[in-house]
Amino acid sequence: HVQLVESGGGSVQVGGSLTLSCVASGDTSMRNCVAWFRQAPGKEREPLAVVRTRTGTPFTADPVKGRFSISRDNTKNTVYLRMGLLQPDDAAMYYCAADSASSAESCLGRMNRGNFAYWGQGTQVTVS
Repeated sequence: HVQLVESGGGSVQVGGSLTLSCVASGDTSMRNCVAWFRQAPGKEREPLAVVRTRTGTPFTADPVKGRFSISRDNTKNTVYLRMGLLQPDDAAMYYCAADSASSAESCLGRMNRGNFAYWGQGTQVTVS
C-alpha cells in the first residue's frame, strides 16, 4: 500500500511561483512512477508532469513546459512540482499520483492515461 500527502499549495499573485511537495510512504516498488495532475472546477483532470523516482527521468506536459518542472529527492521520499509565471488559469486542485512502471515509456503512458493506483488528497492553488 502507498500513501501520498501533498503540500505547498496556497494563494499566489499572477506571475508568481510556488513549489508543491508530494511525500510518499509505503511499498517503494509501487511508487517508482510519480505524477502531478490538476483539476479545476468544471474541467477535466489535466496531467502536468511525471518522474521515475529511480532514475529521476522527468517529463513535463506541453501546456506547462517551460513554466513547470518536476523533480524528486529519494532521501526524503518526496516529489516536487515547481511552478512559475503562474496565471489565473493555473488555479486548481493539484494532486500527485503514484504507481509502478518498468520503463520511462510505461511511466509516461500512465500519466497520459491517468492510470495510477494511488492518489493524494490534493493541495489547492489559487492565483489572483
